[in-house]
Amino acid sequence: MVREAYHRDLHKLKADGLKMGVLVGRAIGDAVLSLKNRDIDLAQKVIDMDNEIDDINHEIEDDCMRLLALQQPMARDLRLIISVLKMAIDLERIGDLSLEIAVITQMTANVPPVKPLIDIPRMSETCQQMLADTMKAFENKDVELAKQVAKRDDEIDMLFDQIRRELITFMIEDPKKITGAQHLTFVARYLERIGDHITNLCENVVFMVTGERVELN
Repeated sequence: MVREAYHRDLHKLKADGLKMGVLVGRAIGDAVLSLKNRDIDLAQKVIDMDNEIDDINHEIEDDCMRLLALQQPMARDLRLIISVLKMAIDLERIGDLSLEIAVITQMTANVPPVKPLIDIPRMSETCQQMLADTMKAFENKDVELAKQVAKRDDEIDMLFDQIRRELITFMIEDPKKITGAQHLTFVARYLERIGDHITNLCENVVFMVTGERVELN
């Protein structure tokens, strides 16, 4: 009976990690969509969603601490608990970065855009797909998928460099666009950091399955 409850707790922990991943993926997409469409209502939904993400993070932390203290798990179970705990930290930070993008939407919604948004939504789509695939790798204990996802961070980095160079050119050619270009630079930087956090998630999937600590990409 005690072991049944223990395994239910482990199952719930994994389910909460997956739920958090879905919410964070939605936050990334909605934050950039709000920026593209200048939709302050959608931006506010992203900001409000951050509270739900934080609540799941706190619940995961509490459940991990309780399992570690009361059950003294070993081997694979211990790696699962440690991995979910560390992954929740990265997911929470991705949620925070999505919130920052939504805040920029609210700050700039009434200001004429510096340029049409093309590459920033591409960054967002890549991040969302990377995160979805990472959570699939987590659910299925798929090390090879996790490693393939991490390689895609190079795409994010290249898009960020391209956007940054383009925005610097805008600022040099027209000083009136400096503020707007800076805001978009921040958004691109936040998405680049999201890519880094997803890479961390992939590393934790590898650790959970194999016990190996690796640096991907």
